[in-house]
Amino acid sequence: MKKENIYNVPNFLSFYRLLTFPLVLWFIYVGEDNLFALFLCINLITDILDGLIARTFNLKTEFGAKLDSLADNGTFIAAFIGIFTFKMEELSQAIWMLWLFISFFILGLLLSFLKFKQYPSLHLYTTKIGGYIQGLFIFVLFAWGYNANLFYLAMLLGYISHIEEIIILLLSKEMVSDVKGLYWVLKEKNK
Repeated sequence: MKKENIYNVPNFLSFYRLLTFPLVLWFIYVGEDNLFALFLCINLITDILDGLIARTFNLKTEFGAKLDSLADNGTFIAAFIGIFTFKMEELSQAIWMLWLFISFFILGLLLSFLKFKQYPSLHLYTTKIGGYIQGLFIFVLFAWGYNANLFYLAMLLGYISHIEEIIILLLSKEMVSDVKGLYWVLKEKNK
């Protein structure tokens, strides 16, 4: 088996996001919404950069995929807590949609841990697109305030992504990583 070089820029960016996770939570705890928003936005930008750099310079690794997924979820968990702490009033009419999104997120994690005893790192196209829109929504929410249309789009893409992830996890006999989507899983299964 070929040994992966895990010491690369994309993995350092993902590791940075993991390191700042407690700091971002601290900003929530002490009520520093501006510092929370600043570091959360930096984390969202590094999330875009790590994947872009990994693909552009052929630095993708299995370790990096898992590290990135863990860092992504840490960022989004911090974002959820920050939204509930600082922006609950602005989202009050549609908060059920966020709870549904979180439920799908948790269901996918539970299924992965129960079935495969490990953290999922599928990196679906729908997850990437949804993640960018969700990140944009979070940025807009903290920079300029609530945008209903962007919120609905972010939630819809999140539902689609999480349902696709759950279906793939149910269909898979072993944990897969860096899967494009359900179409490709079914295509591979029918070969």
